Amino acid sequence: MSLLLEGKRAFITGGTRGIGAALCQVFAREGADVAFNYNSRDDLAQEVMGVIEALGRRARSFKISVTDRFGLKHLTRELVQDWGGLDILVNNAAINRGDNFATTTDRAWDEVIGTNVGSLFAVTKPIYKQMIRQRVGSILNITSIGAIRALPTAVHYATSKAAMIGFTKCLSREAGTFGIKVNAIAAGIFDTDLAQALPERWLQMHDFWTSSGRLGRPEELAEFAAFMVSDRNSFMNGEVVIVDGGTVT
Repeated sequence: MSLLLEGKRAFITGGTRGIGAALCQVFAREGADVAFNYNSRDDLAQEVMGVIEALGRRARSFKISVTDRFGLKHLTRELVQDWGGLDILVNNAAINRGDNFATTTDRAWDEVIGTNVGSLFAVTKPIYKQMIRQRVGSILNITSIGAIRALPTAVHYATSKAAMIGFTKCLSREAGTFGIKVNAIAAGIFDTDLAQALPERWLQMHDFWTSSGRLGRPEELAEFAAFMVSDRNSFMNGEVVIVDGGTVT
């Protein structure tokens, strides 16, 4: 049986840590060339590049913000020129702050909403337009279980991730006419830097939220994501699949 993503070309946001790094590794293992962006850690970017190339795939990294509209347009043109196109986009990058709503500052609200929602437009639009030209593509958005269920997460983060669900469902209707799939994974709490930044009391409550009684491992989400963006997942569009270890509500 061929690899899930053999011959595919993928762009993943936030590719140096946690779920993003796991996505890069698993996608490369399954046969995809992988490009990713990152914010600050050049050393981690080089590590991820090395992992992708060691698996025999082409790798590109870009130190650029997910809200830099001009830069992301240029990035897309560069990848299309070098690789001939992009088949897969994963909107993974996000930020969170452990705030209560009553004490959330204007700056914190604007930062979380601006990054997590603004990036959907800045990253997706140029890649989506080239997918339209090639009449094929798969977009996967990593949202959160906190956007669906009343869990004790920060309101600005849950709001931004709920916006991602609306983005997924509405864009999938338009994109389907061009042979492009748009789906999402609603992730629970995974063992990442983002999770470790949460208040300790929230992490302690996690055992009560999930039947699995543990944090997820980033590679567990990445394995399922690889199937979701593959050609074998040919009849799913506009769906939000929960991967959270069995949240009890």
